Amino acid sequence: MKVEFAPLSIPLERRLQTASVVHWVFSFLGLAQCCIALFIGLFFTRFWLVSVLYATWWLLDWDTPSKGGRRIHCIRNSVIWRHMRNYFPVTLVKTTELDPSKNYVVGFHPHGVMVAGAFLNFCTEATGFSQLFPGLTPHMMMLTLWFRVPFFRDYLLSGGLVPSDKDTAAYVLRRWGGGNVLAIAVGGAQEALDARPGAFTLLLKNRKGFVRLAMEHGAPLVPVFSFGENELFDQVDNPKGSWLRRMQHRLQQIMGISLPLFHARGVFQYSFGLLPYRRPIFTVVGKPIKVEKKHNPSQEEVDRLHQMYIEELCKLFEEHKTKYNVPEDRHLEFI
Repeated sequence: MKVEFAPLSIPLERRLQTASVVHWVFSFLGLAQCCIALFIGLFFTRFWLVSVLYATWWLLDWDTPSKGGRRIHCIRNSVIWRHMRNYFPVTLVKTTELDPSKNYVVGFHPHGVMVAGAFLNFCTEATGFSQLFPGLTPHMMMLTLWFRVPFFRDYLLSGGLVPSDKDTAAYVLRRWGGGNVLAIAVGGAQEALDARPGAFTLLLKNRKGFVRLAMEHGAPLVPVFSFGENELFDQVDNPKGSWLRRMQHRLQQIMGISLPLFHARGVFQYSFGLLPYRRPIFTVVGKPIKVEKKHNPSQEEVDRLHQMYIEELCKLFEEHKTKYNVPEDRHLEFI
C-alpha cells in the first residue's frame, strides 16, 4: 500500500525539486556551522540582545529534546519536502498494519550517506506517514551533539527528531497509551562509510542496544529496509585498512560523526557535485516482531531476539528486492 501524489508541470516541478534538495544538503552540511557563527556573531553587533534572549530560552528549553521533542506540523507538512520527495522520488511502502495502541522500535536500514529515506519518511509528511499509519507519531533519533547547536536544534525538533541517547528513547517508549514510533538508523555514522551504489552491507552483527531497549519496554521491533538508499551518492574508495579509512575512523572517534567523501551530481551539470542522484527510494516497512517485556534481559535473551530480527530483516529484503531492481543473486551481508 502506498500514497500517490499528482505532480506539477514538469519543467517547474524539476526546478523546485532541485531547489528543495539543495536546501536539504545545505541543512546537513553547513547550516549547523552557520547557526553557531550567527549566534556568536550577534554578540558583537547591535543585535546582541537576540543572542542573549535566545540563550535564556535555550537554558529554559534545555530538556525538551530528551522529552520527546517539539514538532511543528506546518514545517513537517511543508511543500519543500514534497518537492524533495519527487526529486528522487521516495515512496513509503506499507506491508502490514501497526496497532496505534502500542509503542514501536523501528530499525532503519541502510543508513546511506545522508539518511534521505529516513528523513523524508519519519521527519516529514511528504510520503504520507500519518495517512498510512494513522494514530502513530514518529520520532527519528539523531546524534545528540546536533541538539547542542543554537537555532539548529529548533530546526531539528520541528521535524520530530530527538537525541540518540537512552534517556530520550526510554521517555518516548514509556509514554502511556502507545502510538509512538522510535526510529533508529541502526548502522549509524560508521555504516555511512560503506554506503555506495550496489552495496548491501549492514553494520548490524554486534549492534544489539536497540534490541535490549525494545525488550526493556516491551516494544515490538519493526524492521525497515530502504531500497535505493545507497544509490544516491558515489564515494571515494576507502577499503578497510586504507589510510583514508583509518583517518575517517579516527575522526569519528573524536567527533562522533563520520566524514564519507561522497559526490554525485551538480545543480547545472550531472557529472560531479554534492547533490544526490535522481534515483528512486522505496522504504518498505516490515511486520512487527512481538517482544516480551523484561526489565533486565539476559545477554542470551538479547542475542536470541537479535537473531530473530536479522532473520525477519533478511526475509523482508528477499521478498521485495526483485520489485526494486535488486538482482536475484544479491543478498544482505552483516558485519
